[in-house]
Amino acid sequence: MDRKKIVITGMGVVSPIGIGTDAFWSSAIQGKCGIVNVSYFDVTQYPCRIAGEVRDFHADQFIEKKKIKRMDRFTQFAMAAAKLALQDSGLDLNKENLERIGVIVGSGIGGLQTIEEEFAILQKKGTRRVTPFLIPKLISNMAAGEISIQYGFAGPNYAVSSACATANNSIGEALRHLRYGDADVFVSGGSEAAITQLGLSGFSQAGALAESFNDSPEKASRPFDKNREGFVMGEGAGIVILETEEHALQRGANILAELAGYGLTDDAFHITSPSPEGKSQVKAVLNALKDAQTSPEEVNYINAHGTSTQVNDKTETLVIKSVFGERAKKIPISSTKSMTGHLLGAAGGVELIASVCSIRKGVVHPTINYETPDPNCDLDYVPNQSRECKVTCAISNSFGFGGHNAVLVVKAYNGM
Repeated sequence: MDRKKIVITGMGVVSPIGIGTDAFWSSAIQGKCGIVNVSYFDVTQYPCRIAGEVRDFHADQFIEKKKIKRMDRFTQFAMAAAKLALQDSGLDLNKENLERIGVIVGSGIGGLQTIEEEFAILQKKGTRRVTPFLIPKLISNMAAGEISIQYGFAGPNYAVSSACATANNSIGEALRHLRYGDADVFVSGGSEAAITQLGLSGFSQAGALAESFNDSPEKASRPFDKNREGFVMGEGAGIVILETEEHALQRGANILAELAGYGLTDDAFHITSPSPEGKSQVKAVLNALKDAQTSPEEVNYINAHGTSTQVNDKTETLVIKSVFGERAKKIPISSTKSMTGHLLGAAGGVELIASVCSIRKGVVHPTINYETPDPNCDLDYVPNQSRECKVTCAISNSFGFGGHNAVLVVKAYNGM
């Protein structure tokens, strides 16, 4: 079977630093931070009182008002990002075979806000007052389902849930379906909206969050900095439109980049901590490069997982050194999470889009809040200022609770 080339033709972002790719990228290259004091509920008693909120989101700009109440916020984000991505792609759905368009959009956590709200109603008012939309609102596959219902996409449709690796796994699996011939087009990525009382409490109790920056939230997410102390929760969605090259060329699409490779492994080590040697993460990167038919020497940008936790950043640095050897110190590396916080199941989608923007614009965004070098993290993290840089091949790393590792390789598109 001939290997199909898969390309990216549309991108949609909902993030704490902007809605829409242009707004997001403008903020990113300026090093703007979207981490703020939590406004959704009273956080007075919480050890961590900050998050990357999407404060300027209006669901009725993207979804029919009568449908909004049946959707959890994570589904609303996904619907918005999908609409933006489809608009960006220029797909004329009246001319497409909708049975050849698939959707894989995942969520690491799903409808946590719905669970909280409806459980409170159950306790206070009884079982008959719980909404009949409870299950459709909370299940993590409903973002993919609602997108297909909205547009009539009848191709392969499901959700991936692999914690922080969710979006990369979703996009990678869509890549494989397209290569295999299951569809001509895929809508794929991740969405998350877990900044809730339970979500913030759970991550705090797990010891994962930064707790010393409640009075200076913009300084809290500091990947690779010596004084990092944990990640900051974020929310949003990142969705891309993938097509076979043949299909994209036939319809005269504006091809943004080639999605060239996908690698995935598991640490088989711990429920929340990465394996300290990073061997499985190294394997995931190497598998992605092999899948892309690309050598490590061709990679000239890395969008890091870069969570701002002590263990992750140290391990990821070790992984990069293991894969790239002496070249590791010459490759620009940046963490989008320094500005957005950790978007959990949506992170990989937004970060792949950042990588594509770097390829197209010739600029890599900074890792902000990098102030004090850490001897365990001694690579080029593009500190604090964006940098002009010709990027032709980038990797985007995502590593999740449960040991899930998913890596994507994206390249400048060079035609047939």
